[in-house]
Amino acid sequence: MLTAADYFDLNTTALAELFDGTDFVWQAVARIGPWIERRYAEGLRPGYEGAEVAQTAVIGPGPVYIGPGTVVGPGVYIEGPAIIGADCEIRHGALLRANTILGDGAIVGHASETKNALLLEHAAAPHFAYVGDSILGQRVNLGAGTKLSNVGITSRAQPDAPRRNIMLHCDGASFDSGLTKLGAILGDDVETGCNCVTNPGVLIGPRSLVYALTSLAPGCYPADHIIKLRQTQRRIVRRR
Repeated sequence: MLTAADYFDLNTTALAELFDGTDFVWQAVARIGPWIERRYAEGLRPGYEGAEVAQTAVIGPGPVYIGPGTVVGPGVYIEGPAIIGADCEIRHGALLRANTILGDGAIVGHASETKNALLLEHAAAPHFAYVGDSILGQRVNLGAGTKLSNVGITSRAQPDAPRRNIMLHCDGASFDSGLTKLGAILGDDVETGCNCVTNPGVLIGPRSLVYALTSLAPGCYPADHIIKLRQTQRRIVRRR
């Protein structure tokens, strides 16, 4: 239950090719950059004809294609290589680092950052989000302040040592992702509340909800569930 088809409807996304031949869904993360390079090699031309790009937006260095109907707001920085679909919204102050793919209708909002990221159609990171080495399924919505952490705080055994691969832990089994940086895989229609954090190596099945302020440990979370954070609160009368 760890294939791309377990997380995404591959019949309704124009980006299904990225998952062709994969055994595990996270293998597509390493394909994002090469897929962009191949599209340009096959004749896709950088540019933004038919898009609305603010004068203060910075496009490049590196090749960037922006589809028709997309709106790029003031202060946006898009670093190539990148491919942005049609009718997307890239709002004020967003930072799209190299190897970002946005499907049609996707949103990257104010102060949100992407890096080596794939957002399928109508996925949204609208406010103060970080999406690094991650995949968002169709219609995923990240609540304000959601961070998809992609590097473990103890990923280096020594300061100058190479990073260790991210391990995935699912249903009692462990898998070597083959990646030193891996954020989260969020299936179609997943939603997170404000200020959620996913630790490196989180997979969430389609249609699940993650309530606000939740920090998810690495691992696999099933489809059609609600993940809640319970807090103990005290109310004390304020003395004057």
